[in-house]
Amino acid sequence: MIRDDVLGSLPVRTALPALEAALDGPGCAVLCAPPGTGKTTLVPLVLAGLVRPGGGVRGPRRRVIVAEPRRIAARAAARRMAWLLGERVGGSVGFTVRGERVVGRDTVVEVVTTGVLLQRLQRDQELGGVDVVIIDECHERHLDADTVAAFLLDVRATLRPELRLVAASATTDAEGWARLLGDAPVVEARGVTHPLEVVWAPPLRPVRPPHGMRVDPALLTHVASVVRGALAERAGDVLVFLPGVGEIGRVAGQLGGRGELGAEVLQVHGRAPADVQDAVLAGSGDGNRRVVLATSVAESSLTVPGVRVVVDSGLAREPRTDHARGLSALTTVRASQATARQRAGRAGREAPGVVYRCWDEAQDARLARFPAPEIKVADLAAFALQAACWGDPDASGLALLDAPPAGALAAARAVLTAIGAVDAEGRVTVRGVRMSRLGLHPRLARALLDGAAEVGARRAAEVVALLSEEPPRAYGDDLASAWRTAKRGGDGYAARWRQESRRLASALPRSPEAGSHGADGVDTTGTGGTGRDQRSPHGGARGGGAVQAGNDGGGGDRGRRVLADDVVVGVVAAYAFPEWVARARGGGAFLMVSGTGAELGEGSALRDAPWLAVAVADRPATAVSARVRLAAVIDEDTARAAAAHLLVSGEEVRWEDGDVVARDVTQLGAVELSARPLRKPDPARVRAALLDGLRREGPGALLRWTRDAEALRERLGFLHRALGAPWPDVSDAALLAGADDWLEPELSKARRRADLARIEAGQALRRLLPWSSGQAGRLDELAPERILVPSGSRVRVDYGGEQPVLAVKLQELFGLTATPTVAGVPVLVHLLSPAGRPAAVTADLASFWREGYRAVRAELRGRYPRHPWPEDPTQAVATRRLNDRR
Repeated sequence: MIRDDVLGSLPVRTALPALEAALDGPGCAVLCAPPGTGKTTLVPLVLAGLVRPGGGVRGPRRRVIVAEPRRIAARAAARRMAWLLGERVGGSVGFTVRGERVVGRDTVVEVVTTGVLLQRLQRDQELGGVDVVIIDECHERHLDADTVAAFLLDVRATLRPELRLVAASATTDAEGWARLLGDAPVVEARGVTHPLEVVWAPPLRPVRPPHGMRVDPALLTHVASVVRGALAERAGDVLVFLPGVGEIGRVAGQLGGRGELGAEVLQVHGRAPADVQDAVLAGSGDGNRRVVLATSVAESSLTVPGVRVVVDSGLAREPRTDHARGLSALTTVRASQATARQRAGRAGREAPGVVYRCWDEAQDARLARFPAPEIKVADLAAFALQAACWGDPDASGLALLDAPPAGALAAARAVLTAIGAVDAEGRVTVRGVRMSRLGLHPRLARALLDGAAEVGARRAAEVVALLSEEPPRAYGDDLASAWRTAKRGGDGYAARWRQESRRLASALPRSPEAGSHGADGVDTTGTGGTGRDQRSPHGGARGGGAVQAGNDGGGGDRGRRVLADDVVVGVVAAYAFPEWVARARGGGAFLMVSGTGAELGEGSALRDAPWLAVAVADRPATAVSARVRLAAVIDEDTARAAAAHLLVSGEEVRWEDGDVVARDVTQLGAVELSARPLRKPDPARVRAALLDGLRREGPGALLRWTRDAEALRERLGFLHRALGAPWPDVSDAALLAGADDWLEPELSKARRRADLARIEAGQALRRLLPWSSGQAGRLDELAPERILVPSGSRVRVDYGGEQPVLAVKLQELFGLTATPTVAGVPVLVHLLSPAGRPAAVTADLASFWREGYRAVRAELRGRYPRHPWPEDPTQAVATRRLNDRR
């Protein structure tokens, strides 16, 4: 029986006429409705023609798809709608998530994850039989949701203009979505506003900000303390928002059990078993209080019954990708203002509530307004494959709120090209289509397809299932050991792993080598993946290690030889993340073939492995090397096969460690496998290496520079600055650029650093003099090495600075009133004392005699009484001699 009383009380009903008018007109609308108004449950039922709140004529029967960002939300929404109709799920309302489908012949409202809808669109771009699509919680800006919206807009524009589209959210950029949907109407629904009290509850002492995945334990202790205080001060259940599963476990441990706390402690997150999630959403049947520790899965699309109190840690997890190193991971960030509002709304959905925010009000004003769109920060390999399958490899024709960053998209395209998912022009291949329908990240899809051909479908599926959802840290860092633990385990992770293993094995073609697309039904596939960024090669390979007799026992594996478990794990992991294949450096340190260093934790059983296939790694912001979280032992043959696109053999001639190195080298990316000296390297490559050395260390460091050679370079440099052409530029850059003009034939004869050191630079520099113009003969006239001064001395000119310098004893310039010049440039005269120490500096000698000499004479004549100090130096005779003794 339809629950008309509940339907009639849902506030969103007042917005239904405007929404229906928008869909009957433009065909698109943005629906903004606060939490608890019924936008996720009532709206689909009305648009499907199943109900009409308050009576009246129901609309025409339509088929409606509701796309939710999470599996837990999809199941909960379907069950809630079925309850409102007085039916069981699978009747008028059903749902499809990865690995689970509950629909029937009469289903007209189907709730799916956005990943499932992507798969369905790729197989049927017209989305035949579907009348309305609702993209729920679009404010969260998940990449799948943004992609679904872009594809649906393309379908409306080219194939099915009658397809109706609704973007629904509680808090969103309504104007941005309206523009994206073609200036669609914005329909707002007002909710029943239950009073919501905000309590600012920052820690008493400062806590360290989140860093990578790390959260200060002091903050978690504080959150547990706030929960205890909320239980004592307020009525109702408590919903606590924490960034991840690890933090949930630590806070649960501090809260203790029901006997200590007086309330049942429940944990809700994406990895929790479906029955646990359902129990939380069903509410407490015995009237006992509950504390629900949850990640972001509880922010939207569902109501947790009985919740009157929210405790918000203020933290969230977002993906971050380091494309240069091929590393990607979730990172802990401050939650945005929109996220904080969404979380707080959980407390006021059924009655007045209170939210305890574990930060202060001043900090709240500095939070970002909205969470970062996933397309801006995530690995885009899966998105790029979806776009290529859609026929738009560069995504330039897709209607997206935010364009994908060019660098991230280029990195994703490189990944897809390496694994054979797209061709050189970015067009999807048959193999790429098959990968896209496995419901996996493209790297894992490659590992499943090629791994199945190598180790058997069942075993490949089991290992890939381990990689698609990282095992608990308690399983350790050895992937083979984690596999064995999962196979014998009875925890929630092991149950999910077994289910995913079966799904993946059934999705494979019976003959992995065949061109069949395999099982790709939307009923059992969605999108998954690890969010890691790692390129993968195309093609199968043979892993080394022990071989056992027998067969795998999986579909299409009968009669296949079976590799040892440890070898199987290594082969599949290496296929998934070939650029993370790493060779030991010693002491638990490794070098990935991508060039990134990696380190194992103390006590790891993998520390003595010669090679690793790294499956999970992250790099703290201040660390040089990545931290290995999960890996498998492999041998060099497996490494070579998995990362075959990085295997390079050939002659190598380069400048290294201060000399020419000439070797025949085999390298796997950054890892050198073998090398032997070259007896007769290519002279042209040797010359290039020597020039590289000159560029790195400078001509002044490698050639033989006598004092005269250095003086010649300084003189030429002065003339180039003062007169320009035809006098040559002799800076390092110019000398390197013109090496053919002044270093030949000596450079062509050189083979190593020692040969460069024998080249007399001064003699080579003379080749740059302007001989052809006849100006070379004027070198000594324009930039003489020495200048004749009144005393008869020939004093050396220093051309090393911006202005030529003449350093001469003061007494040797008596009688000279005009400052000497070279090439028309006055020299800078350094007047020296009789002991050769600077007494004065001037570029205007006449001015010095008039104004500066008197002070120098007064200071120095008592110190040097045997030298002449005439009152009028312009009339005195210059001398190098002492006064006659008296």
